[in-house]
Amino acid sequence: MAFPEQFLWGGATAANQCEGAYDEDGKGLSIQDVLPHGFGPRTDGPTADNLKLKAIDHYHRYREDLALFAEMGFKVYRFSIAWTRIFPTGEEEEPNEAGLRFYDQIIDLCLANHMEPLVTISHYETPLALAEKYNGWTDRRMIDLYLRYCRVLFERYRGKVKYWITFNEINSLLRQPFMSGAIMTPKGELSAQDLYQAMHHELVASARAVRLAHEIDASYQIGCMVVGITIYPLTPDPDDILKVMDLDNDMYFFLDVHARGEYPYFAKRRFESLGVSLNITEEDREALKHTVDFIAFSYYSSNCATADPSRGEPSRSNMTPELRRNPYAGVTEWGWQIDPKGLRYTLNRLYARYRLPLFVAENGLGAHDVLIPDGNGSFTVEDDYRIAYMKEHLIQMHEAILDGVEVMGYTAWGCIDLVSCSTAEIEKRYGFIYVDLNSDGSGTLARYRKKNFAWYKEVIRTNGQNVLE
Repeated sequence: MAFPEQFLWGGATAANQCEGAYDEDGKGLSIQDVLPHGFGPRTDGPTADNLKLKAIDHYHRYREDLALFAEMGFKVYRFSIAWTRIFPTGEEEEPNEAGLRFYDQIIDLCLANHMEPLVTISHYETPLALAEKYNGWTDRRMIDLYLRYCRVLFERYRGKVKYWITFNEINSLLRQPFMSGAIMTPKGELSAQDLYQAMHHELVASARAVRLAHEIDASYQIGCMVVGITIYPLTPDPDDILKVMDLDNDMYFFLDVHARGEYPYFAKRRFESLGVSLNITEEDREALKHTVDFIAFSYYSSNCATADPSRGEPSRSNMTPELRRNPYAGVTEWGWQIDPKGLRYTLNRLYARYRLPLFVAENGLGAHDVLIPDGNGSFTVEDDYRIAYMKEHLIQMHEAILDGVEVMGYTAWGCIDLVSCSTAEIEKRYGFIYVDLNSDGSGTLARYRKKNFAWYKEVIRTNGQNVLE
């Protein structure tokens, strides 16, 4: 049995990591424009060392890039719309038409090349003005501003875009409150009350966006998205088991609300232990009943957790520094554990809990790539290591499908090389397409097909059959 007949194969990018042109055609500043070093620290304004301001210049080269995606045969292209291209400060009464025209062209090119657009509405790029004025999502007024933005997109692209994700990796708010929630309060000073109130505001905004989308077009498919890091107990010690349960609940907090329409059973005890008393209105409770049509998640790696900090070897990953390495899993150059079977496990546990279609919205291997002559007057990258990583993950995704899990599609992260979210460098490359750019900003920006370009093209052509043989 191959993959489902209508399986959506494709790739994924984010506006702030690929577009560049941060101040062109009326675009306002986003929180990414003051994050030149990835997760932090932030600056007072755009700085020369922020590679995201230029990125890979997708804003001017999108035709060339989408032609390459079409050459691979993408069935779906996941990208984000930059909020600040549509509402530069987030508070304008009317949208910026130049920004909308840019995305008109992206979407029309997708459709002309038989690619379904999968649009992420908010991908870590809240307008900076809203962070500064309202302290981001700690303020309830953010909900209506976000919905104004959503309404413009849902009405503009009715009949063109079917699939939407409300917030990228929404559960990252608990770890990265500025990047994920535009919260200006330093992380070490942020109260649990403000953090969880911001979570509530985002969840209400997401649910109201689902309701709004379905009112505008009943055929819209609206999904949520979470970080899908799988965590195993480091040992069979019951305390380690309970530690993992608590960490998993960080993700279930968000998914239960999105998929079940109410806070999970364990919320009461957590809120009481943290001294949190959420301001939840009856209107909020009614809004939360509007649940998503599918669940998307990112999956790159797994880690282990323990209740005893003296146990185990610390993770070398900047994403999960407090977790522990799994001695049975490989590791990338950036310290991320390589665990294909963890993808099968994650798909099964999410489907068992929610019974909603699942979408693997991000997966891939970040690695140093070396550009070499291809023998035909151009250049390539011999990235067999990336092909091996992706092949094993696709095999395990297929195993989950055989298990009975409903998987809608798979979009490989950074299908064209782009700037890293966590470190704001270009050296950690994921793509099928090499971009001649260095972290100091030098390079021609020329695009070159890597070895895995032809391999993934064959994956799509055979609907995954080539990885199963």
